[in-house]
Amino acid sequence: MPKGTGWRISLIFIFVLMSLLYLTPTLAARLPSWWSGLLPKDKIHLGLDLQGGTHLVLEVDTQKAVEGSLDLVATDLEDTLNSKNLRFKRISRTGSDKVSLVLYEKGTAEAVQKLLKDKYPGYELSPPVDEGGFVALNLRVGDQDAQDRKTKAVAQALETIRNRIDQFGVSEPVIQREGIDHIVVQLPGIKDPQRAIDLIGKTARLDFKLVREDIPPTSATIPEDAEVLKEKTVDQATGAVSEVPFVVQKRSIITGDLLTDAQVRIDSQFNQPYVAIEFNSLGAKLFDQVTAANVGKRFAIVLDNNVYSAPVIRERISGGSAQISGNFTEKTAADLAIVLRAGALPAPVKIIQNVTVGPSLGQDSINKGLMAGMIGVILVIVFMAIYYRLCGIVANLGMVLNVLYLMGSLAALGATLTLPGIAAIVLLIGMSVDANVIIFERIREELKLGKSPKAALDAGYDKAFLTIMDSHITTLITAAVLFQFGTGPVKGFAVSLSLGVIINLFTALIGTKVTFDLFLAKGTAKKLSI
Repeated sequence: MPKGTGWRISLIFIFVLMSLLYLTPTLAARLPSWWSGLLPKDKIHLGLDLQGGTHLVLEVDTQKAVEGSLDLVATDLEDTLNSKNLRFKRISRTGSDKVSLVLYEKGTAEAVQKLLKDKYPGYELSPPVDEGGFVALNLRVGDQDAQDRKTKAVAQALETIRNRIDQFGVSEPVIQREGIDHIVVQLPGIKDPQRAIDLIGKTARLDFKLVREDIPPTSATIPEDAEVLKEKTVDQATGAVSEVPFVVQKRSIITGDLLTDAQVRIDSQFNQPYVAIEFNSLGAKLFDQVTAANVGKRFAIVLDNNVYSAPVIRERISGGSAQISGNFTEKTAADLAIVLRAGALPAPVKIIQNVTVGPSLGQDSINKGLMAGMIGVILVIVFMAIYYRLCGIVANLGMVLNVLYLMGSLAALGATLTLPGIAAIVLLIGMSVDANVIIFERIREELKLGKSPKAALDAGYDKAFLTIMDSHITTLITAAVLFQFGTGPVKGFAVSLSLGVIINLFTALIGTKVTFDLFLAKGTAKKLSI
């Protein structure tokens, strides 16, 4: 055996065994009972186009995020001015880009102006103007600050949606930003797409607001600091939906930002599910203070401007725990707990594209992809065997190793195989043969110069080395660019192509070479079948 052949043969067989080992969970319908411990269990996941699922394109209403931040500024200013005993008539957001302050006197306006400049240096402060005997100030958000808030809103929405889907339990989802304010979500193999859509699109802003029982919901005049919200109830027997209106304070006493956990529980008395929530230390302190100050009053638990329940505060509630009761099923309670744990979206999202790929279409794609691959393999095998004779059969062996190693690598990485990924595998078959064609043509040139088979073989591989390396490196760079800037299916193509290029270098320069070395080991061969 030629020097250095042993370790190369060992490496080839080790890779074959590892590939078969990692492919077993994918190929086997059921793993044996002894298959446990350190043995691999991950299989090649199928993408949306192969197993069916849901493809969504969401648009984030980034302007609402800016308006939401201005609402927080208005609330913060109310607390700040009250703490400094600076009297004001009204503080509210007006329009989509500014907060208006109406003050009683000019002296207060001067103090407030200084405070605003120190507290919000990035905002534009308008000069004070007279407004019916009062002094009005406008605090406008700057263009750069507004843009930063919009950018952060999309990033935050992306993370929130990812957290919700992770808890929903979808295998191998694709969640990524597209353009300025769009998010692409792909959910392969999902059986209940509407539930997933509802879960993703729910803003999930949780607020606790005091109920104004002194104002009837049918009143024609609702104060500026109050609003009418409704509680929807569904009759389990008839399915009829009824609405109960409540007048509540606009300003929230506690928000969902202060939650640390939300879990589904079952009421032992009525056997109905509810959502148990836990506040952080600040939330627990506020909840304790609010319930202590409002015993005997009602407070509404509001999610996305819908009242879920409006219980009476019977006593002071300490400990930072509360519960959200309502007309829940176990599924709706579980979904509510998921969105509360994942956090509220910073702005509403709108589904602008919803495409559902059925499993039958996915199976049809698999069948067509496999058929294309098989036809490609057969044609290449026949061509190589006819044109390059026994050397062509060696090249075909390298091609088989290529495909085996690639599928084993995809299984080991737990990668997702898409239809473009299958296309990359078919392309790899062509690349595998192409490398051998370059080598064989070099060998033919050396044989024409009168060299022996062994010398021609070594010279052919040496002279083809740089050409093969150059072509594979440029292909690898292209695949890296596709992976970096491409979306779902394109990334699947790039992953398969990248792995294939690296594996092809190994099989073309080592796998086939060691086969020839074994045949020519004795040095008695007078001719190569090429």
